[in-house]
Amino acid sequence: MLKPESLCLVIADISGYTTYLAGVELDHAQDILADLISTVATALRPTFRLAKLEGDAAFVVAPVERLDASLLLDTIERCYFGFRRRRRDVRQATSCECDACVRIPDLDLKFVIHAGQVIRQRIAGWEELVGADVIVVHRLLKNSVVEETGVRAYALFSDAAVRGTGIEPEALGMTAHHESYEAVGDVAGWVEDLEARWRDEEAQRRVVVKPTDAMYTVEVPTVAPPQLAWEYVTTPGRRTGWQAGVTGVEGVGDRRGVGAANHCMHGKDVIVEEILDWRPYDYLTQRSTMPTPGGPVRFLTTIEFEPTADGTIVRQIHAAPKTAKERAIFAEMGPLFEGIFEQSSRALRASLEAAVDDRNAEGPEPALPAAREGGAAPAVRIRAPPR
Repeated sequence: MLKPESLCLVIADISGYTTYLAGVELDHAQDILADLISTVATALRPTFRLAKLEGDAAFVVAPVERLDASLLLDTIERCYFGFRRRRRDVRQATSCECDACVRIPDLDLKFVIHAGQVIRQRIAGWEELVGADVIVVHRLLKNSVVEETGVRAYALFSDAAVRGTGIEPEALGMTAHHESYEAVGDVAGWVEDLEARWRDEEAQRRVVVKPTDAMYTVEVPTVAPPQLAWEYVTTPGRRTGWQAGVTGVEGVGDRRGVGAANHCMHGKDVIVEEILDWRPYDYLTQRSTMPTPGGPVRFLTTIEFEPTADGTIVRQIHAAPKTAKERAIFAEMGPLFEGIFEQSSRALRASLEAAVDDRNAEGPEPALPAAREGGAAPAVRIRAPPR
C-alpha cells in the first residue's frame, strides 16, 4: 500500500502568457517561454524537486520537514528576482522588434504554495502525485488576488503552507486572503507582494568584504549547487552538523535576512551574528561579535557562493577587526581559527556530498535545458596572513 507523504507543493506560473500568445509570433513566443520557464524551474531546484512542467508553469515539491519559513521565502523570492532579471536581459539582448520580443515585459510570475498529504505513483515509468491537496494547489491558480489586491506578481500561501513551514505572515506584512472552490471548500491564506520585494531588493545597500580587506579567506569547493550550499550554510539546524565547536544556533527575527541576527552557541559562549546583507544564493555579509579573554572582538564576514562547472565554491572572507586591540587578539587566535576552518570545511564538504547523493537517489526529474553535470571538487584552501 502506498504511503502518504507530507509535502510542500508549489506552482510557479508565468502570468499573462495566454493573452501574450494570442497576439504575437508563435515561434519567438515559444522560444521565450522555454527560456523563462527553464529559468524558473532551475531556480527552484534542488530545494524543490520538479514534479512536472505544465505548459507555462512549473509544479515542484519538497518534504515539509526539509523546509523552514526563511528557506521557503528565500527560494520563492530568489526565483522571482531571477525571473525579473532574465526577462530584462532577454529583452535588452535582442534587436528583434517582433511583437513577441517587444511584449516580453507583459509577462510576469506568480506562485501558489500549499502543504498537505500526497501519494507518489509510478505511471509509465514517471512519478505522478495524487491526492486532494494536489487538487487544491492547482485550484489556487484560479484566484481573485489581482482583483482584490491589485498585486499582479505575488506568492499566495495557503494557511496549511504557513503552518507547516512556520511563516509569520502578519509580521512579514502579508495580506490575508480567502478563496472558495466547488468540491474543495474554503481555502484561507496570505499574499506576499513580489513586485514590492523586487523593488526592495534593487534598492538595498550592498555590504561586501573585499578580498583586499581580508585577514582570513577560506575556500571550500563542493559538488553541491549554490542553492543546496546556501541551505546548509544558512539554516541554523544544519550548522551544528558541520561547523566545528557549534552546539546550537538560535535565530532572532521574523526570518533570516537583513536586520536579523543569530546567536551561535559554543557551549557557554555565544557569538552574535548580525546580518547586514542577504543575497540568496550569491552571498551574505554578517557582523560577528565574539567573546574572548581579552574582551569582545567584532569583525565582518562575507560568505560567497560561486557556481562552478563541478558545483559551488563556498568562500568565507573574514575582514580584520577595526581596532588595534581587536586585531591583535584576532591574530593571536590565528592557529585556533585555522584549525576550526579546516575541520568545518571538511565537514561541510562531506555533508554536502551526502546531501547531493541523497537527492540524486530520489530518482530522475523531468529534463530541463542546460542541465549541470556534477564532478569532483579539489581540496579545501585556506589563506591566512603570515606569522
